[in-house]
This record gives sequence, structure tokens and C-alpha cells, in this order.
Amino acid sequence: MLVLGILARNWWAFVLRGVVAILFGILAITRPGMTLEALVFVFAIWALLDGVLALIHSVGAAQAGEPWWPLVLGGLLSVAAGLVALRWPGITALALLLLIAYWSILRGILEIAAAVRLRHELQGEGWLILGGIASVVFGALLVLSPASGALAVVWLIGIYALIFGVALLMLGFRLKGHAGELPAAAPARAR
Repeated sequence: MLVLGILARNWWAFVLRGVVAILFGILAITRPGMTLEALVFVFAIWALLDGVLALIHSVGAAQAGEPWWPLVLGGLLSVAAGLVALRWPGITALALLLLIAYWSILRGILEIAAAVRLRHELQGEGWLILGGIASVVFGALLVLSPASGALAVVWLIGIYALIFGVALLMLGFRLKGHAGELPAAAPARAR
């Protein structure tokens, strides 16, 4: 119940992550002709924001005495992916696709693991599982077909971001519903 309380108090971070993902998805779908460099920049900003927000969640988990390392690992992975994309914006399309693919697969696995951990505390954890599955499937499709056309890849990225964003929005609003009904957090346990 303590983890649910921490997540419920930080429901806004899930909603913010969802909004950022949806905006990225809309941009990717409506502007498929943009240059690869611009796509790299938008991806980098998205990954950086996602990573920072995941790190914020890890602080709450640590304060609650709960396992925080999966959130830190996912946050650092996202930040690293964003920094690499910003540092080398002229990387080849194949390198970018593989960077996004492996980031997405690892991120999805971490999201699914978090949902499994929360299955007894949060009704509707299926939204987080759906987001994780979308991440893994998206990454696997990019790994299996890296030579697909740039337009198809941009649309695929946009669709993935929309699905993931909606899943995070739904989870965030479900958590918001729990925020008022949970008791105040107990002080963090001493280690």
C-alpha cells in the first residue's frame, strides 16, 4: 500500500510523461518529412524528460523504503539515450534505429516488471503492462526490419509514442483517483 501511496502522490509525473509521449507521437505522424536530425533532437528531448521523471519516481520509492533501482536504471538508460542522440545528431539512420530499438526494448521490460510488482496494489496495472508491451514490440520490429522506409519508421515511432502516452495517461489518472483515499506516507524506514 505504501508504494501505491507514493505513486498516487506523484500521479502528475505519469500524466506529464504521457502528454510528452503523445505530443511526440503526433509530431512524428503529422510531420513525417522532417529531417532525421530533427527526429534525433525530438527523440533526445523526449528520452531526457522521460529519464528525469523516472528518476523523480525513484526518489519517492527510496523514501518509502521500496526497491528504487529499477526506476534509477530505467531513468539513467533514458537519459543516456537522450544524451547520446544529442551529442552525435549526425549518426546514421541505422544507428539511430538500433539505439531507439534497444532503448525501447529495455524500457518496456522495466515497465512490465514494475507492473508485475504493483499487481496486488494497483487495480488497472494492465495499462502499464500495455505500455511495456508496446515498447518491447516496437523495439523488436525496429531490430527485425531496420531497412524499412524512413516514412514507415517515423509513423511507427509516432504510433508507439501515442499508445505509450495514452497508457501512461490512463495510469496517471487512475493513480490520481487513489491519491485522496490513501493515508499519509509513513516515515522512511532506516537502513
